[in-house]
Amino acid sequence: MKVCIVGASGKLGRYMVRHALDRGHEVVGVCRAQSVQKLAEFAGRITIVPGATTDRVVIGKAVAGCDGVLTVLVPWGVQQYATGTAQAVLDLARPGARLVFSSGWHITRDGRDLYAWRLRLTVALFGPIARLFRFADLDDQVEACRRVFTSDTRWTVVRGSDLEEGESEGLPVWSRHVGDPVLASNRTRRVDFALFMVHALEDDALVGEAPAIVGCRTPSALAHGSAAAAPAGR
Repeated sequence: MKVCIVGASGKLGRYMVRHALDRGHEVVGVCRAQSVQKLAEFAGRITIVPGATTDRVVIGKAVAGCDGVLTVLVPWGVQQYATGTAQAVLDLARPGARLVFSSGWHITRDGRDLYAWRLRLTVALFGPIARLFRFADLDDQVEACRRVFTSDTRWTVVRGSDLEEGESEGLPVWSRHVGDPVLASNRTRRVDFALFMVHALEDDALVGEAPAIVGCRTPSALAHGSAAAAPAGR
């Protein structure tokens, strides 16, 4: 499979590159020109298209001929970066391509997610402060995902819990809704978030889903009998 990774130079992106290469995929990575050196370990193994991920010329070149596109939706700044990136991928990826996007738990598809007070407070406080200092705009990520949800593409939006570094624990478990007891531990290894993103490319059961994930070895996953990935809460 030929796979484009949009946001390849970030921590999550580099993990996705490794997983994709391990699976034998041909990889095209998109990142800012000043971040190309972060991909030096993959020299000669991937194709790099430098440029802004909101640049439609850059995205068009990168996704050409790709069977799947993995996109990190980053709400940095206040210039609708996530929305512009998502729209470019939706418009320019080939018809029928698998499109997998990353987001946080705060994204909801149907309004049936039940959030803990800590997460609600964090979003309520961080959102306005981040916008005030022009650092990030959580509403931009919300709008980006809304456009994905209403598209007629073969999409998946992977919603990550709190992330931590560490050795892989295996493929995370998932549920359709935050608030499911299996997700209570609210912790996923970043390397495993990336693993789930790459896995989703070939899992047709995830088409049209917005899985909220948690580490498969966390207490909540183990307590609810899901030591391996499964569609909990369906």
